[in-house]
Amino acid sequence: MTKLTMNRRHLIKSTAAATLFAPSILSARRAHAAGGTLRVGYVSPRSGALSQISESDGFVIDAVRDTLGGKLETAAGALNIEIIEKDTQSDPNRAGDMASDLIYQDEVDLVLVGSTPDTTNPVADLCELNGVPCLSAATPWQSWYFGRGGAPMEKSFTYTNHFFWGSEDLLAVYFGLWAGLETNKVVGALWPNDPDGIAFADPNLGFPPALSEAGYTLVDPGRYQNLKDDFSAEINAFKSAGVEIVTGVMLPPDLATFMTQAKQMGYTPKFVTVAKAALTPKGVESFPDGLGENLSGEYYWGPQYPYVSSLTGQSTEMLCAAYMEGTGNQWLQGTGYVHALFEVAVDLLKRTEDVTPEAVVAAMNATDLNTCVGHIKWGDFALAPNVAKTPVAGGQWQSDGEGGFKLVCTFNDVAPDIVTNGTLEPKVW
Repeated sequence: MTKLTMNRRHLIKSTAAATLFAPSILSARRAHAAGGTLRVGYVSPRSGALSQISESDGFVIDAVRDTLGGKLETAAGALNIEIIEKDTQSDPNRAGDMASDLIYQDEVDLVLVGSTPDTTNPVADLCELNGVPCLSAATPWQSWYFGRGGAPMEKSFTYTNHFFWGSEDLLAVYFGLWAGLETNKVVGALWPNDPDGIAFADPNLGFPPALSEAGYTLVDPGRYQNLKDDFSAEINAFKSAGVEIVTGVMLPPDLATFMTQAKQMGYTPKFVTVAKAALTPKGVESFPDGLGENLSGEYYWGPQYPYVSSLTGQSTEMLCAAYMEGTGNQWLQGTGYVHALFEVAVDLLKRTEDVTPEAVVAAMNATDLNTCVGHIKWGDFALAPNVAKTPVAGGQWQSDGEGGFKLVCTFNDVAPDIVTNGTLEPKVW
């Protein structure tokens, strides 16, 4: 039994127990938007191993609060709006607990959730089982949709919708990056035993068949447990097979451990192209001995995106500049998707004709909105109707000349609207 299966069974079991008493619990809840206040919950990993990805959440939410001023004009009338934040501490079980708190204690009308399937999936599961509208992002759609039991070509969920790109888009980006240097096309995979790793390693819908079709040889040592302290077995397997490209979907501490041990063991592949672990400048700078230099991976939001916020009218450049000015830190990729979650939430709540779960879901399903991450519309992606696809490009963490690193966009063939601002360089060891 996989960790994912066990986690989902635990969450479903706990929620099912609550559902046995649903009539009495639900009857005790307030009427929706009672007192004229919409309540929107937001769940993300603000602390723990995934916290770097969510570092800008507080900044974005404060800016949204300032923009709204606590009020929202909706099709159901003028209402107050309250945003309630919850921290999962990077624990999928706690993510379910936070969703439960939002549903039964805070009695929210809509839940927003982002940042990896360890967060989005348990929260979406609890909302689906309890009939609470939920909007999620920042998880590859396969991990979210199939990881929750969604069926191809069917609208598998009633209350939960998602927007992001998928592994097929990431593969197209990776292939484009890897074509930038000559290699032997032997790829070593570091896929953990978590929802992302399981989805990426899927023999039918994940990376393996696509790699084979594209002429790459895959070396897969198998699933490993997150926060692993010894990658010597994987490194030896890669050295023996002549792996020149290492890919994976890893936590930042695991990537740091792998690269440190690889260098110690004399293993220096031409590419280290990973999802999740190399998303933030602080994370890349934290890798020892400058090993973050020329890591490659997804460029999934930033100032090279040519889009504008429907909520504030700011361009992506302006949103990045506001964050840097307000915090003194480099811009973060995750900022765009947190902002976009609230763009879509505000848009659908404005169109909601009656603040009931059914009316909120109807407005969500009818979304047709240009946001700072691209166009959001459900129903156009037949394979997973609960998913709206957004664009992604390829990037690399290059030296900024001052001891740090900057993320440059180096590949945009799969999303030409996203402007490149650099060229690919070999991995530095």
